Amino acid sequence: SQGIMNKSERATVAHFVLLGFPGPWKMQITLFSVIFLVYMLTLTGNLAIICAVWWDHRLHTPMYILLANFSFLEIWYVTCTVPNMLVNFLWKTKTISFSGCFTQFYFFFSLGTTECFFLCIMAYDRYLAICHPLHYPSIMTGQLCGILVSLCWFIGFLAYSIPIFFISQLPFCGANIIDHFLCDVEPLMQLSCDPTPIVGHIFHSMSCFIIILTILYILGSYTLVLRAVLQVPSSAGRQKAFSTCGSHLVVVSLFYGTIMVMYVSPTSDNSFAIHKIITLIYSVGTPVLNPFIYSLRNKDMKCALHHVICGMKIIHSS
Repeated sequence: SQGIMNKSERATVAHFVLLGFPGPWKMQITLFSVIFLVYMLTLTGNLAIICAVWWDHRLHTPMYILLANFSFLEIWYVTCTVPNMLVNFLWKTKTISFSGCFTQFYFFFSLGTTECFFLCIMAYDRYLAICHPLHYPSIMTGQLCGILVSLCWFIGFLAYSIPIFFISQLPFCGANIIDHFLCDVEPLMQLSCDPTPIVGHIFHSMSCFIIILTILYILGSYTLVLRAVLQVPSSAGRQKAFSTCGSHLVVVSLFYGTIMVMYVSPTSDNSFAIHKIITLIYSVGTPVLNPFIYSLRNKDMKCALHHVICGMKIIHSS
């Protein structure tokens, strides 16, 4: 009878309610407008990079292929949370189905993990280009680039599939209100009526391991890059390398700074409002900055984007 009881209790939660950012209607409209604008900028900027790399044959090199993949990833990363958030700003019933919630949870974490690995590969690519310029073309071949990109996607989507499946199997009974704008691990674990979910600890340990391992690798790569840059005799060469790496490090710092506060430090003391703001920074803020940081500092990319925009103008005018 215990089994039947659990089954019927679990069946009571068919959907969750995402509170998002509760407040007066005027505030909802303001937040909707700001986040909608940021979302459109993110899509436009990242799509422009993909088009530029696709159409300009001079950009068919590992560095730009990685960048195009990264932009493609960012488009999906914002799309798995933002449209749902925008709807909730305008809707009275802020519900998300049980399966919808766990699908969002899975994609949000898988894409976030893939982003960590992509930032590693991009750091490795810059390390090779600056520290081993003569060997770079023979090491970073199109084939190796393809393998690394595929591994990023594969490991990113495999890493959390089992823990998230087990979290979805936990008994959820009674309360179904999530004080967040997306289905995240912490609020979901709090709603489970299993008092000691081991899977929660496994999930937290995995997150810490992946975040710490990748950030150490990225910092190690850039330390070697900076050491090499400081030995460059010409100040113009130094400046070019500094500006490239500096802009990469801005993205890395913002993304990692916020995810470490969320998933590495013990965050139970932080209020839900702080959680939401931090999540907003790394899930919506960094994807909009990437196109500006990675492309506007780059002469070849600027030139290619110029061709893309001019090409579009010609198409429209004809």
